[in-house]
Amino acid sequence: MRTCFERITSLELFFSSTTGAACGYENTFQAGFGTNTAALSSALFRGGEACGACYELRCNARLDPKWCLRRGVVTITATNFCPPNNNGGWCNAPRQHFDMSMPAFFHIACQGNEGIIPVVYRRVPCKRRGGVRFTLKGQSNFNMVMITNIGGSGDVKAAWIRGSKLRQWVPMHRNWGANSWQSSIECRNQKLSFRLTLVNGKTLVFPNVVSSTWKFGQTFASQHQFT
Repeated sequence: MRTCFERITSLELFFSSTTGAACGYENTFQAGFGTNTAALSSALFRGGEACGACYELRCNARLDPKWCLRRGVVTITATNFCPPNNNGGWCNAPRQHFDMSMPAFFHIACQGNEGIIPVVYRRVPCKRRGGVRFTLKGQSNFNMVMITNIGGSGDVKAAWIRGSKLRQWVPMHRNWGANSWQSSIECRNQKLSFRLTLVNGKTLVFPNVVSSTWKFGQTFASQHQFT
């Protein structure tokens, strides 16, 4: 994790409208991310592990004095994947690239340019309001949980689930949506607890955050948050 600004002369940025498809976020506003979001190139996306991570970006005015806002700074959340096109595109490896939403882009660059600017960036802690949220998805004995509004480093490394009728934690696995976690245990009609470990190594337990009367599609907010 970077603790200071790293100058990357080859890094460039392109603005676009981003969604949370590759990360599994159906609605980035409801997930607590607002409009300051970005899709990451494969060098940064890490197969989905970076979903939910926060980055602080500034336009590199020394490389582009015309279009950079010299005091502009923005913190974005990684919510999507910018796939390589295998034809020299901006998201091709090994480029470290942020495909930003337009509102985020105009925090650091002047309007009217071609949409590509050099930036410097660093990883920063995510600041969220309220606790971590758990959305129950799936059907029958196939359980899928979307975990959102995560503070701290923001990116989940591992997750476990435990029903009130179970004695031990059961590990969950990433689904196709990089921020959705699944298990095949029977956990209907039980209170559900979760244990999360972030990429930075911090672990929190969320006891009985889901009531025993839960239904698929419901979201439950905990009272605990990573810092």
